[in-house]
Amino acid sequence: MLKSPPPWPEFLATVDESLSHSVEVHCVGGFVLSALYEIPRPTGDLDYIDVDPDTQELEQIAGRESELAKRFKVFFQRVGGIADFPEDYATRLSEIPFALQKLSLKTLEAYDLVLSKLTRNSPKDREDVKFLAKRLSLSFATYGSDGKMR
Repeated sequence: MLKSPPPWPEFLATVDESLSHSVEVHCVGGFVLSALYEIPRPTGDLDYIDVDPDTQELEQIAGRESELAKRFKVFFQRVGGIADFPEDYATRLSEIPFALQKLSLKTLEAYDLVLSKLTRNSPKDREDVKFLAKRLSLSFATYGSDGKMR
């Protein structure tokens, strides 16, 4: 199981217990960087693009105005529609390994995460990209039609 700083483990476990059915959440943003890549910056929200099958129950249970958000001081926040994401990103999602029963947290693969951050291009997002590129030794080499690296 993945270790995440408080209050996230208890919050996520409580959300998981509160759900009436299984949901898959496509996560992005600072929570992903903190949980998976140990960026040294806390976050108070878990940004997500989409929820399968729907967002209504998740928002009621754990959205910004929910009782759990008031109790834990963290919340889920839908960012779909206000951010750009790479085409077919859902085909490259991977599981964020928390031991949860009904709540499945998925994230964009690293290059898609970088692209999603660069489209907004805020100073914080640029710093996040630098951190992730260094942490994962990402390569941004491009290749020409002849197959040679440029």
